[in-house]
Amino acid sequence: YQRRVRGPFANFFQRLFPYKHLRTPTFSQKLFLSNFIPKSYKANKMRVVPVPVLSDNYSYLLIDEHSRTAAAVDPAEPDKVLEAAAKEKVSITVVLTTHHHSDHSGGNHNLVKLVPSVTVFGGDSRIPELKTENTKTNGDQIPFGSLKIHCLFTPCHTKGHLLYFVESSGDQPPVLFSGDTLFIGGCGRFFEGTPAEMYSALCKVVASLPKTTKVYCGHEYTVKNLKFAATIEPENQNLKQKLDWAQKQRASNLPTVPSTVEEELNYNPFMRVNEASIKKGLGLDQDTDPVKVMEILRKKKDAF
Repeated sequence: YQRRVRGPFANFFQRLFPYKHLRTPTFSQKLFLSNFIPKSYKANKMRVVPVPVLSDNYSYLLIDEHSRTAAAVDPAEPDKVLEAAAKEKVSITVVLTTHHHSDHSGGNHNLVKLVPSVTVFGGDSRIPELKTENTKTNGDQIPFGSLKIHCLFTPCHTKGHLLYFVESSGDQPPVLFSGDTLFIGGCGRFFEGTPAEMYSALCKVVASLPKTTKVYCGHEYTVKNLKFAATIEPENQNLKQKLDWAQKQRASNLPTVPSTVEEELNYNPFMRVNEASIKKGLGLDQDTDPVKVMEILRKKKDAF
């Protein structure tokens, strides 16, 4: 019996069904026991492991617990990402590249060289090792174990920038890999796009996602972003609390990822360009178009 029933609920099961001849629990017994198992234990099919790389970048392992495989998100330093995969005892089968900048895609060539079986996905022909048939755009899905990966096209930081929105089949909140479009408390520079495109990316695409969505961004810029935000909305209590928390995290050399979509809506000025307090902080009339607010806000941040 004890050789067959293992795991954190083995002792509980043994007390419920103590007879040694019950070496394999019946379906009804499993069903009965499932009512006592926390949903988090039953539903956790997805896990994200941040991997700090370069000076302030984040790569990530998106782990499908069901298949014990992983997708590497922006693996700029393949050795570190593979070391993390080995520690987690998972195999990398997929690379998700948010955009073509070398601090996000520069590790693709070496990773493919080290793991030839991986498939690289992205939305820009400038991404290394990206084949035409694996180039994605808005609304496309990427098959990956038991998880659903949705591609969201958000041009602005670069013309081919993709966000990856991931759902599991359980009760876990979804996750968003936002690259350099959305940071905690900020957003990326408009290198190849317009304020209107960033407004669409943040205030329409991201803002429409479930509020519980966990946001994993491409850089550790949180403290500086929030310090800037505090110059625009000095009375925002959500912002004050997040900045205090972020400073403590960084003082302990701990990451500030993830945040959530709901949190970003509460303190990220670039997702709050429709708010009266943001317009007031910028010295603008209340009827100022939000795209114009986005433009002015980005210029101020660039000079901060």
